[in-house]
Amino acid sequence: MDDADALARLAAELVAIDSRSGRSNLAIAERIEAELGGFEIERLDYADAAGVPKRALVAHRGPPGGHALSGHMDTVPETGWQEDPWRPRIDAGGVLHGLGSVDMKGAVAACILAAKAAPPGTPATLLITTDEETTKAGARAVAGSALARSLGLRGIVVAEPTGLVPVRGHRSSATITATAEGVQAHSSTGQGRNANWALIPFLAEMQAIQQRLRTEPGLQDPAYDPPFADFNLVIDNHGTAVNVTPARATARIKFRASRRLETAPILDAIRAAGRRAGVAVEIAAEGPPPELAEDHPLVALASRLTGQAARTAPYGTDASELQALAPCLILGPGSIETAHTPRECVALADLAAAVPLFLRILTAASP
Repeated sequence: MDDADALARLAAELVAIDSRSGRSNLAIAERIEAELGGFEIERLDYADAAGVPKRALVAHRGPPGGHALSGHMDTVPETGWQEDPWRPRIDAGGVLHGLGSVDMKGAVAACILAAKAAPPGTPATLLITTDEETTKAGARAVAGSALARSLGLRGIVVAEPTGLVPVRGHRSSATITATAEGVQAHSSTGQGRNANWALIPFLAEMQAIQQRLRTEPGLQDPAYDPPFADFNLVIDNHGTAVNVTPARATARIKFRASRRLETAPILDAIRAAGRRAGVAVEIAAEGPPPELAEDHPLVALASRLTGQAARTAPYGTDASELQALAPCLILGPGSIETAHTPRECVALADLAAAVPLFLRILTAASP
């Protein structure tokens, strides 16, 4: 089996394993570990907030130092898929289709093959996380890994899909959860208390914050496209029927901002709005937005190897947590345009192009 076939096989096998963030990822972690004979492996086991068993992996071979390659095992839910999302399909054009193909099981396969191909004397490190799509808990576990912290890493390449264009910085998010309580009853009786009415004043203030973020120049960052922060709202009545007064109304907001924006005043305003409306507000923040200078050695290395100037990106990755270990750069195969959609796919040629690039980064980092 040649390298291209091995890459396609491994990527397809990873796609075939259901590893949505709400499920245990032990099966895919074990499949990845089976590829890593000769590597020292630290298994980082934990249970998520729902008690679901999870595992992140740190794998290393060779001397300490150098750069690490990182990817995540989990995927978003299969929303909108009309065909089996865990049946990998390679079409006539050499494109791999399936949930997680581009975000980011194909890239994880490319990282594994690059690390395995590293010559003797080259440090080769893999940081394989889970829960990237939700809480970043796997990345936080890796950031605290005894093995990873002992290596003195010079940098980390997070292989999210960038079209193999270096991304030197991105936004980091805070997840805001606002919950209003009511009393459930048949809506015709007038005996209930509709939780939505308590939530609406809070949401009106959130709309005003969203409009400020989009229109006030002082709250924007021209180094990013779009220049305004993400402030995305999702509302949930937890399955309540239309003839029932909702006992609970929940609003979740993804607030994603770059390093330039001072987020503390915005978060304080959100908490104050919750107090005024009598709504319980919880805020779970990731690590600070990772952003390397244009002349940082890792940025310079990636730009030289790819022939591409580094840019910034509006999304977030595990780099917000992994930067506690070492400086992080985002660089990976495929386009983010089909990620989180029922059309998710990645060209095998793009995955194949990533393997020698990742290998050159590992080799350049050797003593």
